[in-house]
Amino acid sequence: MNFIIRQEQEIDYESTEKVVKIAFVSAEQSDQDEHNLVSRIRKSDVLVPELSLVAVDKDKNEILGHILLSKVLIGNGDNQKVKSLALAPVSVLPDYQNKGIGTSLIKRVLEKAKELRYQSIIVLGHPEYYPKFGFKKASLWQIKAPFAVPEEALMAIELQEGSLDNVSGVIEYPSVFFE
Repeated sequence: MNFIIRQEQEIDYESTEKVVKIAFVSAEQSDQDEHNLVSRIRKSDVLVPELSLVAVDKDKNEILGHILLSKVLIGNGDNQKVKSLALAPVSVLPDYQNKGIGTSLIKRVLEKAKELRYQSIIVLGHPEYYPKFGFKKASLWQIKAPFAVPEEALMAIELQEGSLDNVSGVIEYPSVFFE
C-alpha cells in the first residue's frame, strides 16, 4: 500500500467527511453521525489543526483515512481542570482497512501530539485495538466518562511520563460532541 500521512487541508474537508461517513456505515457502536462531528470540531476552538491528519494514496491522490484529536478537559475536583486530547474519530475506507493505514494514522498523531507537548490522550474505542499503541484503561487514573460506557472501552495514554499521575475525574467533552 503506497500512501502518505499529512496534515488535513481545507481542500480535503469534503473528501474527508465522505471517508468518515463511509467508514462508519456498518460500525456497530456508531450513531452514523461521525462525519458531522468532524465538521463541528473543525469549526470550533477545540480543533488542533496539526492533529487532523489524512492518509492519501500516493498514486491516485485519494484520501483513504483520517484521524482527529481535539481538546478536552478532565475535571480534577476542587474546580481544577487538566487539559487533555480526545481521539475521535479515526476512519479508514472499508476497502483499505487492515492494511496498516489506521495504525499509521494513530502512530503519527501520537508522535505529533507529543512533539506539540500535549500531556495525554483519551479514547473511547475497542479495548482489543488501542492497547497496542500504549493506551490503558482510564480507570487506572480514576478518569471517567460523563456518560455510561464499558470501563474497558475508555482508555488513556500519557504522552509525557507521569502526566496523569495526579489526574482523576470526569472528562469534559466540548459541546460540539453533543450537538
